[in-house]
Amino acid sequence: MLDWLKVNLQYLLPKHLLSRLVGKLAAAQAGGLTTLLIKLFIKKYNVDMSEALYPDPGHYKSFNEFFTRPLKDDARPIVGDEHTLVHAVDGAVSQFGAIHDDSVFQAKGHDYSLTTLLGGNPAMAKPFKNGQFATVYLAPRDYHRIHMPIDGTLTDMVYVPGDLFSVNPLTAENIPGLFARNERVVAFFDTPVGKMAMVLVGATIVASIETIWAGTVTPPAGRNVQHWSYEKDAESSVKIGRGEEMGRFKLGSTIVMCFEPDAVNFTDMAPLQVTRLGQPFAAANRTAAPV
Repeated sequence: MLDWLKVNLQYLLPKHLLSRLVGKLAAAQAGGLTTLLIKLFIKKYNVDMSEALYPDPGHYKSFNEFFTRPLKDDARPIVGDEHTLVHAVDGAVSQFGAIHDDSVFQAKGHDYSLTTLLGGNPAMAKPFKNGQFATVYLAPRDYHRIHMPIDGTLTDMVYVPGDLFSVNPLTAENIPGLFARNERVVAFFDTPVGKMAMVLVGATIVASIETIWAGTVTPPAGRNVQHWSYEKDAESSVKIGRGEEMGRFKLGSTIVMCFEPDAVNFTDMAPLQVTRLGQPFAAANRTAAPV
């Protein structure tokens, strides 16, 4: 009964309003109050501050600054060579496997549309049909910067308006089409194994989604799909190396990675498996080449 209430009350909550209000509070620089909130959060979620570049809670002027805290340089070594894809985030594997035509598996009893997930443009979704995907959930205690699993050159970015349901495992099991209905930012890359889509999914009280090339993409929330294209061969092209940062969440959420058919072989993935940035999760099925 309690789980039913947790899920169904989300339909009634003013999720966008709540998220934006929390965002303002998280951005506030409130001195001792900010430090107290950070300490309470660390205690509640058992955050390992020994990995943080600045382990003292008093260092952070706002909760957002703490939440997107950098780690020490040696905290997350990038393992393997250019043929090895590494985890993009700290989190836990939600689902992974084959994309069946246009259908992506969410949880028992629930699939969703690949085309809808990627912004509704069939041409942009076509390369990923019958490809592979991996969904990783970031819990509140996790490091919330997002890195590249493989070298990539940015080709497109799409902002997709939507709901802001929670993306925790309970909600994923009970809200149909969750990741294809929540607000999200989709980044498309050319990589040595073909095209890759990195989907940054918003959620309740996720106050902001950012990328390193565009800064804050949301908020403000929009009502229309927005699309940006990037020149791959220009001097201003966005090239991001394997293991380098590509974006961040201000508060936590989920990523979905999509690959072309036969592009990768998942070598170290299991449902609910804890992920750590830089650790291997897949091998390239194609000969790696510069992008």
